[in-house]
Amino acid sequence: MQNKKPYIKNRFLILFSLILGIYIGKQISVPNQYIHISDNASGKFPKLLELLNYLEFNYVDSINLDSLQEEVIASTLESLDPHSSYIPIDELQDITESMQGNFEGIGVQFQIIKDTIVVISPISGGPSQKKGIQAGDKIIKVDSMNVAGVGFTNKDVLKTLKGDKGTQVLLFIKRKNVDRLLEFDITRDKIPITSVDVSYMVNNQVGYIKVNRFSGTTEEEFISALNDLNSKGMNKLILDLRSNPGGYLSAAINMVDEFLPKGKTIVYTEGAFRNKQIYKSSNYGRFKKEKLIVLIDEGSASASEIVAGAIQDHDRGAIIGRRTFGKGLVQEQNQMSDGAAFRLTTARYYTPSGRCIQKPYTKNSDDYHKESLERYSNGELYHKDSIKIDNSLKFYTHEGREVYGGGGISPDYFIPLDTTGRSDWLFNVLAENMINTFIFDYVDLHRKELSKYSSAAEFDDKFKINERIFNNFVELTKKQGINGSASEIEISKDWINMRIKALIARQLWNDEGFYRAINNHDRMIVKALDLFNNKTQY
Repeated sequence: MQNKKPYIKNRFLILFSLILGIYIGKQISVPNQYIHISDNASGKFPKLLELLNYLEFNYVDSINLDSLQEEVIASTLESLDPHSSYIPIDELQDITESMQGNFEGIGVQFQIIKDTIVVISPISGGPSQKKGIQAGDKIIKVDSMNVAGVGFTNKDVLKTLKGDKGTQVLLFIKRKNVDRLLEFDITRDKIPITSVDVSYMVNNQVGYIKVNRFSGTTEEEFISALNDLNSKGMNKLILDLRSNPGGYLSAAINMVDEFLPKGKTIVYTEGAFRNKQIYKSSNYGRFKKEKLIVLIDEGSASASEIVAGAIQDHDRGAIIGRRTFGKGLVQEQNQMSDGAAFRLTTARYYTPSGRCIQKPYTKNSDDYHKESLERYSNGELYHKDSIKIDNSLKFYTHEGREVYGGGGISPDYFIPLDTTGRSDWLFNVLAENMINTFIFDYVDLHRKELSKYSSAAEFDDKFKINERIFNNFVELTKKQGINGSASEIEISKDWINMRIKALIARQLWNDEGFYRAINNHDRMIVKALDLFNNKTQY
C-alpha cells in the first residue's frame, strides 16, 4: 500500500493540471501542434501544462472534460483529509434532506427481504399510515412497474417511492391471508426525519433520550423531549449518543447548553485561516443541575464527541461506554456554480480542556478508515486495557481528572461489546432475516390478543416470550434449512427472545416499544442505573 500512495497523489495533481491544459488548449484552438507555455503564463506547473496541452490535441482517444472534472474535484478534496469531500448534484438532495429533517415521499420504513420490498412500519402520521399500509405488507408493483423479484436495491426503492409533495403513486400490496393484491392510491407528502429516536421514563426518576444525529431539527426535538420528561418528574437523564455520527456543530452546542451553568466553554474551533472561536453556555437551559449520564461507543463521532467531551471536561456527568470514533475536524459546505457542493475542512474543534480528539490520519491513506475495524482485532472493544492512550496528550478536567486527546473520547466507565448469545446458528438466522419474517406472521395472527396492551410500558412489563413462541420460531428456521445444534440454540435463546419481543413491540408502538424491550438487557443502561443509585461513585 505504501508504494501506491505517491502514485495516487501524483495522479490527482496530473488530472487537475490536465483540466487547466485542456482549457488553455481550447482557448488557443490550434490542433495537432505543440504549444509552448511560459513559466509566467502557467504558474507553478509549466512542464505539466506543456505536456498536457499536447496530449489534448494528440492523444489517441477523446477526453470527456465533464466527467474528468468530477473525478479531479473529488480526488483533490479526498487527498486533503478524510472528511473533505465533493457532493455531486444527484447526491446533494438526499444529504440535504437528511440534515434538514424531512423529505417527500410515501412514508414507510422498509427492508428488502428475499428480493421483495417489505414494510417494516409506516411512519406515524405519514400518507401510507393514513391509507392503511401495515407492517409486513409486501410491495409487489409501483404503478405499472413490477418491483418484486427484480433485484431492486435500497437506492432503487428510494428513487421509486420518493417524489414531490402532491404527486400520486399506486401501490399493489401483498398482505398475509389476503388472496388478491391490494391497491393503495397514495399522495406523497412531506415526511419528517427525526433525530430523536425515542424518549421515555425508565422509572419514576430516570429519563432516557436517544439521539441518532445532529440535524436542523435536533434542538427542537431534544428540548421537546426534555420538557416532556421533566413534566413527568425526571431528575436523572440517560442521554444515548451511541452510533450517532454527528452533524451540525450548532445542534451539539445547543444541546450542551441545556446542561452547563452560564459562562462555561462548550467547545472552541481554530484553523489556519479561521480565527479561534469559543462557544460558551448561556443562562438558558432545562437540566443544569440534575444527574446526567452520556452513553457513547465507537460509532459516536463529531458532534456526539463535542457533547461527550464538554460534559466530561466539566465533570458535569458520567460518560459510559467505549472510545468514540475520533473526528475533530470541522467542515464548511460550499455550493458550486452547477449546483453541486463540496465540504472543506477549515478548522479543528477542541474540548474545554484543550483536547483535539481527532485521531491521526495520513493523506490518501486507507488506514484512517480501517482503524475502526482494527479495534475489533486488537481487543479494544472487549478490554479497557487495550485502548491506545497517547500519554503526551494529557489534559485535566475541571476537577483535575486526567483525560487524553489524540483519538476520541474515552469513557469514565468502560463497558465491553456484548457478545452474549453468539453462535453460528444465530449468524445464519440473522443472515436470512428470519426474525423479521417470524414477527410479521406472529403479529398478524395475534393482533387481537396483542391489542389488550394499552401502552408500550404495559407491553414491556407484562408480555413474555414463552417456550411455545420460541419453539415455533425454531421450527420456522428448520423449515428454511437453518439447522443448529441443541447447544447453539440454547446459547442464543435469550438473545433471540429479547429480539422477538422488541420487534413485536416496534410493530405496535414504533421505536418506544423497541427500545423499552432492548434496553432492559442493555449493559450500559444497567450500569447507568446502578451508577445513579451509587452516590459516592457517581
